[in-house]
Amino acid sequence: MTEVKPGKKIYFLSDFHLGAPDYEASLVREKKIVAFLDTIKQDAQEIFIVGDMFDFWYEYRQVVPKGYVRLLGKLAELTDSGIAIHFFLGNHDMWMSGYFERELHIPVYDAPRIFERNGKSFYIAHGDGLGPGDHGYKFLKKVFRNPVCQWLFGQLHPTWGIGLANYFSRKSRAKTGNADAVFLGEDNEWLIIYAKEVLTKQHYDFFVFGHRHYPLDLPLGNNSRYVNLGDWITNFTYACFDGTDMHLKTCEA
Repeated sequence: MTEVKPGKKIYFLSDFHLGAPDYEASLVREKKIVAFLDTIKQDAQEIFIVGDMFDFWYEYRQVVPKGYVRLLGKLAELTDSGIAIHFFLGNHDMWMSGYFERELHIPVYDAPRIFERNGKSFYIAHGDGLGPGDHGYKFLKKVFRNPVCQWLFGQLHPTWGIGLANYFSRKSRAKTGNADAVFLGEDNEWLIIYAKEVLTKQHYDFFVFGHRHYPLDLPLGNNSRYVNLGDWITNFTYACFDGTDMHLKTCEA
């Protein structure tokens, strides 16, 4: 168990979707995220980025997507200064293969993970593919995570591969619109249903998810809470653990 040092905090944020919907809008968001990271570097002990940092990311053996140098440089600066950063794969940036670990010293997780801080337990995951239903996506996720399928995609020239992926990402976003930002009610939110099911087997103080783009801090009973981090497209929300309690906040700058 890691103790949060006096005066230090743990930050949680997710769903930047850099690259969407276009370069200009993405750059504005990237600069805001970098400015936020700069403001918290004095009191941040750890930072958890809970998926979908990029709207698309694929690491070819010798090629990574262009752009995002401001954010990547800031992350490198933070880890070099001793701040631990953790990254969870999202459904938009699941094709990572060592670049973050090697260049940025950031561990990457492809499944839910449990962390303990100051006697509090945190169940953390991006959230895609968890809970009931959505069988079509769960099948696609298995295909996308399959090493053979990833290798086959890697045989495409980056111009074709990244271009094709960006096309389907835009098409998917146009189809779903703002559906991820609409609260469906406690009984219909599949991540809340999932968290409650997990609680029948094991207690956790905090369930921390991204993916839904709807900032929410909801008591689940028995001193457990569900926290959805929202996004950095419209809400600009994040969570902060001060060693005692978790708070969901909005970046006002």
